[in-house]
Formats: sequence, C-alpha cells, structure tokens
Amino acid sequence: MSGHGAHHPYSGTKAAMATRHGKHQVVGPALAEGVGLRLVLAEDVDTDQLGTFTGEIPRRGTPVETAFRKARLALEATDLNCAVASEGSFGPHPVAPLLPCGQELLVFLDAERGLRVVERRITPTNFAHHTSTGLDAPTKAFCDRVGFGSHALIVRPHTAVEDRSPLLHKGIQEPAALAEAIAECAAASACGRARLETDMRAHLNPTRMQQIGILADGLAARLATLCPACAAPGYGVIDREGGLPCGLCGTPTEWHRALVHGCARCPHRAIHPRDDGLTRADPAHCPSCNP
Repeated sequence: MSGHGAHHPYSGTKAAMATRHGKHQVVGPALAEGVGLRLVLAEDVDTDQLGTFTGEIPRRGTPVETAFRKARLALEATDLNCAVASEGSFGPHPVAPLLPCGQELLVFLDAERGLRVVERRITPTNFAHHTSTGLDAPTKAFCDRVGFGSHALIVRPHTAVEDRSPLLHKGIQEPAALAEAIAECAAASACGRARLETDMRAHLNPTRMQQIGILADGLAARLATLCPACAAPGYGVIDREGGLPCGLCGTPTEWHRALVHGCARCPHRAIHPRDDGLTRADPAHCPSCNP
C-alpha cells in the first residue's frame, strides 16, 4: 500500500537535516517529490563533532548510530518532529574484496510517531589512495583514475614524524595546489613521501553525491509505502533470509533467498521472494561445490 500527494501523512510536513556537505541538495527534491516532505537545513549543527573522514575526530559507534545522532541534533536545533540524516563508509566490497565500494545510508526519524527508518545502499566509489613524491606519471595516472578536478583530493605526510604537528590539506582540486601540497607533505614525512587520498565529503565528490541522490529516491519510496496493518509510513525491507540453495547440489549458500518486509512502528512482518526472482545460487558461491 502506498500513499502519495496530498493524502500522504507527510504531505507538507517539514523535516530537518544537518549536513555540512550539501547533501540536502539531492535529498530534499527526492523527499519533496516522493511524499511531499519539505526539507529544512539545520544550519547550526556541526556534524563533524560526530566524526570526520580524515580521522581528526574518530566516529564513535556504528554508522546507523551516528546517523541517528545527527538526526536527533537536527531535531533539537529546529524544534521539528522529523529529521533525515546521512552517513557513509568506504572500504573493500563485501563480496569482491579487491574492489572498493561505498556503503551509504539514510535514516529518517519521526519523534511524534515513534518511527525510525533506515535505507542502505552499496555504491560504486572512487575511494582510493596513492603515495607520491611529486606529479610524476604514476601520480597523474592516479589523479585521472579518481577524477581529480571534479573530485577533490586530500594530502598528508605518508609517515608521521613524532613531536611534529600533523599536516593535512583537504579539498584540493587544482594541479598547482596539489603539487605544492605533495612537496610540503613529502618533506614533512619520515619516509619522504606524501599520501594522496580521495576526499569523500559529498560536496567535493560528485560520484558520492549522485549515489546519495539515488538512495534518497529509495528512502522516499520507502516512506511512501504505508504499513498494511497500521498505515504507518516507512514499510519496506528490514532484513534478508539467507540460504539460497546452490543450483547444482542444493546446499544453502550465503546469498539471501527471501526479503523480510516490516513496519517501522508495529510488529507486522511479511516474507517476499528476491526482487530479481533468483531461486538458485551460482555453484561458484557454494561452500560444497566451491569450498
């Protein structure tokens, strides 16, 4: 059951979002079109206090916990009842560890209705790093690969020196600034090399911003779907049942065989087949056929 337009419970409702990196520019339109929510930027909230990608402030707790903390800070700053928050993490792909991936999530908090909705997505990313002493051919190749220019870089010494203030250059998008940062950080590094990293802040990483926009469409669709039991917004996938049988021998695999749909407010649950209709797993992923 879905609810759209003027009849949806959130039509015309304001929702707060705390972000320092422009994510409201893609999240706002998706929620407005999907369920009629009007996003309000909670400008006084410093989300960096909950952790930074560059590590000056470590993130405490899981990404979901951090995202809900952001949402609660946005509620407090705006005195609204609803809030949206985003969080991302980057590293090896869970299925193909040699490939990098992003794990993006958006959370929606409705304090009045007691709703907590989490929407997740594994995304493509330019997440990578490289060590360098200057703008040589390998460094230029790295820059090309990660989209340097439209995508920013971070530069720091590759090996820190004790008793020396840490150097960190963020948001670099120009070759001259990059060359200068590499030279400075290489000179300050114990090994004589600078470390280049992709800047994963959304406003400086169009690849990431695009993926957050896609995820926002998913959150809007989720909020548009009302629970068939209690009519609360946010009905959708809350879990997966593992054990999709191998197509050759029938042994249960790690692939999921069904989706668990549930309500964000009441106990209603329902089991649904996989979205792609797959009923058997590739034997390459079977613990018996391919141990």
